[in-house]
Amino acid sequence: MITKKRDIRLLLDNIRSVHNVGSIFRTAETLGISKIYCLNTTPTPKDRFGRKRNDFAKVSLGAEEMIDWEKINDELLAIKLIRTLKREGFDIIALEQASGSIDYKKVKIGSKVMIILGNEVNGISDELLKMADTIAEIPMKGEKESLNVSIASGIFLYRILDR
Repeated sequence: MITKKRDIRLLLDNIRSVHNVGSIFRTAETLGISKIYCLNTTPTPKDRFGRKRNDFAKVSLGAEEMIDWEKINDELLAIKLIRTLKREGFDIIALEQASGSIDYKKVKIGSKVMIILGNEVNGISDELLKMADTIAEIPMKGEKESLNVSIASGIFLYRILDR
């Protein structure tokens, strides 16, 4: 159980699957995540007409109504947001397999953190990845090169927040 009051936010960078995003919302709510930003093509709890998405709600089980979220339609606005959060003292952590990444078990967090999660195929955009203070990676032990984004986010978030 998380006992410290933290402001932890997620930025979902062009995640394609409504099921992955719904699952991330559900996990995020259980951990007390403050806010989720859905960038560009990332599905949101409401469709483009502002109607509740039943496919989203089926996976998130109501978490979409319990957690603050915002749609960001332009990567430049996401970059501006990250710059603002950095000025406010936020650490920016990207969960990605990339050069210079560290084992996710070694990540230490403060009280203000933005975690970036990327697209199922292409990962986090290069522009957003460059803005990260830390790039964390979950080491793979088998033949597969990566985990599903919703599974990886659950593993990572519980590891760094439940201590």
